[in-house]
Amino acid sequence: MSEEKITKITNENEEAKETPKSADKVAAPTRSKKSKVKRQASSGRAYIRASYNNTLISFTDATGGALAQCSAGQVGFKGPKKSTPYAAGIIVARAAEKVKPYGLKEVNVFVKGVGGGREAAIRAINANGINVLGITDITPIPHNGCRPKKPRRV
Repeated sequence: MSEEKITKITNENEEAKETPKSADKVAAPTRSKKSKVKRQASSGRAYIRASYNNTLISFTDATGGALAQCSAGQVGFKGPKKSTPYAAGIIVARAAEKVKPYGLKEVNVFVKGVGGGREAAIRAINANGINVLGITDITPIPHNGCRPKKPRRV
């Protein structure tokens, strides 16, 4: 079995040596670059997470596959400016530009958190030409919290 491998390798090397290497040889045609077709999503979802420290937005299609996302820190805001309504408007505009090739026209908005950019982000979505179908608040709320510690016996 090892002899077969050796003969195959030597045969391949001989074939390579037989082909002439000339300067006037035409270069091999390169693969034509396929144009990447982006999936189309006319309706989708917008998830806004507005905390005290930052504001994030994600645009997804109807099944939940992410199309674009942006945060205040990514745009260039630092410190307490990240949670302002102005920053929320800027990040929505940036994310809306990323979503344009997908053809997103209308979204259901899901808002989480209590930060200052909640309402400003929703208004900015509407101002950037994306129709808001509905707004849902998905902020987690405790339903009675944890069980308290038992009282100390002294």
